[in-house]
Amino acid sequence: MEKPRKTFIGLVDKAIAAANSMRPDELLFSYKGILYPTTVCSPETFKALESFEARRNDVILAGYPKSGTNWLSQILTDLIAISQKKTPGSESSVNAEEPEEFPYLEVGDAEKYERMTKLPSPRFVVTHLRPENLPKSIFKSNAKILLLIRNPKDVATSFYHFCNGLPTLPSYETWDDFFTDFMRKKMVWGCYFEYLSEWNKYADKENIMTITYEEVKENPALSVKNIATFFGIPLTEEQLQLVVERSSFQSMKKNSDKTHGSFGNIFFRKGGVSDWKNLFTEDQNEKMDKAFEEHIAGTKLGKKLKYDLYCKA
Repeated sequence: MEKPRKTFIGLVDKAIAAANSMRPDELLFSYKGILYPTTVCSPETFKALESFEARRNDVILAGYPKSGTNWLSQILTDLIAISQKKTPGSESSVNAEEPEEFPYLEVGDAEKYERMTKLPSPRFVVTHLRPENLPKSIFKSNAKILLLIRNPKDVATSFYHFCNGLPTLPSYETWDDFFTDFMRKKMVWGCYFEYLSEWNKYADKENIMTITYEEVKENPALSVKNIATFFGIPLTEEQLQLVVERSSFQSMKKNSDKTHGSFGNIFFRKGGVSDWKNLFTEDQNEKMDKAFEEHIAGTKLGKKLKYDLYCKA
């Protein structure tokens, strides 16, 4: 098993053990007006994050929770291995001497950023944060950022099942209760529409590439090729096919117990498009359509989401 995966499983297991001894109202805390899970984030970590020094060659993945960041992480870590002349999945792609660090920037203890200074380049970094809450050095460094977005109805649907499957987040008795919280900005990592609206301000920057969950699903090979080109990683046809195969939902779900531990089935549930049709009522459809129109329709990211194609019944 790859070392970073051991880090992931260890962190999840520790967070779940802590959550099991907490009351529901203790599971979340608010920082600068946004909710975060107490078991994996802390105010101390956020304060320390402000001094994080990004590097020009950091590989950064930004995406709201349940947009597919675990999936794209698989693709990016494989591409980084290839850039280092290693074969993804082989023993050669894991250097036992390398320090390990959980890639989600805002998750972990306040000392992690000091440890990250010792990590070799390129460092792989993932974040669910809105751009205004990221360290200023990320934008000053001009590091390349892959921004991952997904249609909001599937994000909400996936988030609902995730909350009810993972003890670190408050669970919901009904979908209707969850939908109300989702629309009233009571989600961890904040409101998705505000997330899209804030990131849209950066969508035209040369060092930021936006990709949608849906387009990767429709054409994985082309998506992997475009991501590799963006990060300046040359790929042979054989390497391309290997990355596509290892990042398929079937492959990742099959290996999820090794990569994500006993909760792998929660992280990899369906991996599809339009699952929202199984939950949304007509009234809920209308409410979300209206919110999309008000917040994000007509913007660059709004057009990229192809809302009419993926979110209209």
